Amino acid sequence: MNTADLRIALVTGNYNYVRDGANQALNRLVEYLLRQGAQVRVYSPTVEHPAFEPQGDLVSVPSVAFPGGRGEYRFPLALSPRVRRDLAAFQPNVLHVASPDVVAHRAVTWARKRRLPVMASVHTRFETYFRYYNMAWLEPVIEAMLRRFYRRCDALVAPSESMAQVLRDQRMNYDIDIWSRGVDRELFNPDLRSLDWRRELGIADDEVVVGFHSRLVMEKGLDVFSDTIDELRRRGSVFRVLIVGDGPARGWLEARLPEAVFAGFMAGKDLGKAVASMDVLFFPSTTETFGNVSLEAMACGLPVVAAAATGSQNLVNHGTSGRLITPGAVHQFAEALRGYIDSPTLRAEHGAAGERRSRDFSWDQINQVVADTYLRLIRQKAAQRG
Repeated sequence: MNTADLRIALVTGNYNYVRDGANQALNRLVEYLLRQGAQVRVYSPTVEHPAFEPQGDLVSVPSVAFPGGRGEYRFPLALSPRVRRDLAAFQPNVLHVASPDVVAHRAVTWARKRRLPVMASVHTRFETYFRYYNMAWLEPVIEAMLRRFYRRCDALVAPSESMAQVLRDQRMNYDIDIWSRGVDRELFNPDLRSLDWRRELGIADDEVVVGFHSRLVMEKGLDVFSDTIDELRRRGSVFRVLIVGDGPARGWLEARLPEAVFAGFMAGKDLGKAVASMDVLFFPSTTETFGNVSLEAMACGLPVVAAAATGSQNLVNHGTSGRLITPGAVHQFAEALRGYIDSPTLRAEHGAAGERRSRDFSWDQINQVVADTYLRLIRQKAAQRG
């Protein structure tokens, strides 16, 4: 059996209706699998005007807008009879679940009854989100719910070894492969840096830009980011702040950092140009499982100051291509950033080291790891049946 023989049913809570790193990785995976001759059918909530066109065949599952001010996301409700009939007609030989929600649970039950192998991909640390909404007491409960879900799966894939170790420590599963992330070097490279674009935003050629690019939600560490910027100001550092991205917390961040430049949502080469036009990336998030943002900045030749947490710590070489700082340590973040603000030579050396490191991440090689995991699980399940 090879990749062309695969029939993959992919169940996810968000495939294309809101753009984020997780669903872009899933779409890249599906595009790769289709090129190899595999058949893929995707089951996800849908909206009338999605963020981008999906790769592969997309089947809509019943859903409602997520409560609590996050209505841009959809909450899958049920594996309806219509969807079950579609699954049965498709006859998958492996199930891939990408979000630990109600529909994914039902899909796992459906697959287990048919003795189909189940693989789950882990894209974010859901259990940590509640820290940013004054509900940290829920974290052990959510962790227990996630453990129940992931232990019903035959194997997991995680974006980094650091995240895989977290999953092992949490006893989520013990069969874990690494599905890393790649970077498109046509979209992210140092040659896209544009002083003209900076000037349009009112940023002078000789000003040092501390940049941030991500979806603007509190769980990306926006509180630590803004506190660190304040600390740098108190220390007398001279720099500009450039925020690239949009999201429900944009208003909060604009009020918190009124002097910052907000470029809004960007994609493709426009995003690559924006990132390359920064001088250092500051990304204090602790909820990442890989750190796409860090890798994209490295590909653009930027040093990265990030939290020493899952994701970035497998990308950023501390003291060589950036700085890894204890999560939440505002004074340490400020000191690391001040070193780059004050030294063009240090920025250039560490940026060049990060750019060299980014060349190790090829999307096709990375996505074949997932295909190989599907094939291994199919072989193992067949052996068990035998």
